[in-house]
Amino acid sequence: MQDPSQPRIAILGLMLESNRFAPVTTEEDFLNRVFLAGDEIIEDLHSNDPGIPTEIRGFAWQMDHSGGWTPVPILVGLVEAGGPLDHRFFETTLKEMRDRLEAAGPLDGVYISNHGAMITTESDDPDGEIFAMVRSIVGAEVPVVATLDLHGNVSEEMVRSVDAIVSYQTNPHVDMLARGKDAAVILHDLLRGMKPDVAFIRLPVSPPTVTLLTERGPYADIVTYGQGFLDDDIINVSILGGFAYSDTAKNGLAIIVTARSANGTAQDVARKIAEMAWSQHKRFVPALTSLEEAVNRVLEVARDPDLPAVALADVSDNPGGGGNGNTMWILEALHAAKATGVIVGVINDPALATEAAELGEGARFTAIFNRIQPDSFSRRFVAEARVLCIRDGDCVGRRGFYAGRRMNLGRSVLLDLGGIQVVVISIRNQCADPIFFEMMGIDIGAARAAVVKSRGHFRAGFDEFYGPDQVIEVDVPGLTSPILNRFDFRNFRRPIFPLDAEVEWHVPEDL
Repeated sequence: MQDPSQPRIAILGLMLESNRFAPVTTEEDFLNRVFLAGDEIIEDLHSNDPGIPTEIRGFAWQMDHSGGWTPVPILVGLVEAGGPLDHRFFETTLKEMRDRLEAAGPLDGVYISNHGAMITTESDDPDGEIFAMVRSIVGAEVPVVATLDLHGNVSEEMVRSVDAIVSYQTNPHVDMLARGKDAAVILHDLLRGMKPDVAFIRLPVSPPTVTLLTERGPYADIVTYGQGFLDDDIINVSILGGFAYSDTAKNGLAIIVTARSANGTAQDVARKIAEMAWSQHKRFVPALTSLEEAVNRVLEVARDPDLPAVALADVSDNPGGGGNGNTMWILEALHAAKATGVIVGVINDPALATEAAELGEGARFTAIFNRIQPDSFSRRFVAEARVLCIRDGDCVGRRGFYAGRRMNLGRSVLLDLGGIQVVVISIRNQCADPIFFEMMGIDIGAARAAVVKSRGHFRAGFDEFYGPDQVIEVDVPGLTSPILNRFDFRNFRRPIFPLDAEVEWHVPEDL
């Protein structure tokens, strides 16, 4: 007989942030990162450096410390942001989730850890399909809670299929543990009989990624305003900026307010937040630095040791947003300018990493970056190089977004291009943690400039070296350029800001 003090809670999730313009994400991509089922999830969860999403760790911790539970692990997948997921693999995975849920027997609750901005080669709302599948199996009375990345694109199906959605509140994302705990607290209230009321509003705004930082800026102001409504009745306020490159009809800044009861409070709060957010919408315009100016800044700090070092963020080729992590615009310009004291990471080029590793440390050779050009952005670049270091790419994150998380970058090498040191990896990943440089023996603090293939998460990992005023977001071409009119968006509900400069919108009366 089941012990009521040990509720059986299923855990599942499939996390992918999809960039419609990037190469298709495949089963192999998940297998190279995280794809676990059944007891594998529990084993990873209790390991010293788990690879599963951090919010699952937070959820489990809170459940462990809130009276006990029986975890029922289903399936968890996590992969670096990429293109649309191969639909056949999605269908196979969805079926496995369904089969495992059905085989699990009676459940007292379900926790879903998804990103929220996944698309497949055939579906624009696979997150909604997963949520709906779960609800169809467990029925209307079993509590279901979900956590999402604040870059998630929220559909009506997603909101309708679960009892509560909890999204990240920080960007860079350093609050995943806390949000998992929040989800567990809400689930406990649901198990005790709470009947929540949820209000959902989507605004015709698709903010460029660089405008969604939460230290300062328009999104920071909106999030702070929203959290001010939390009280005994309003248990969660989630404000999701979304992910423009998914290019879906559900794109748009989303406000989700969850109240303990249906007394109209959730709707009133959602309207107030929406009104405030709309008043700020014209602030969601990116301000980038030209490549020429960025290179000049690097040369300037190299000449003057009294000037603070700088970090050049290659925001247009962010693997964390679906970029290939291999465009050469910044590296080529710095090399042509004979810049010195520069470190660059991490360049995704398996062929180059393999060649350099086989040549061995100390070898000098002609390095050909992007000898196989996957797209028009990833053009070839040739430079004389020396192999300084070779590693297997296995590492554990040290700070910020990846802290405590085990990762595999594949065979990795450090190349010296004469004043510029470049870390080349074999498994695509954004450069959000200093360990990616430090595992190669690089002293980050001694560099005059760092070029990072990351949009914003590096800010939390590298904040001990570079403050906000030392960061330069560079305007170059790429699959994740914040200049949205460079992309052929076809599925947005138009008009939408900032693609459309003038948008008329009013907060809906009926929610």
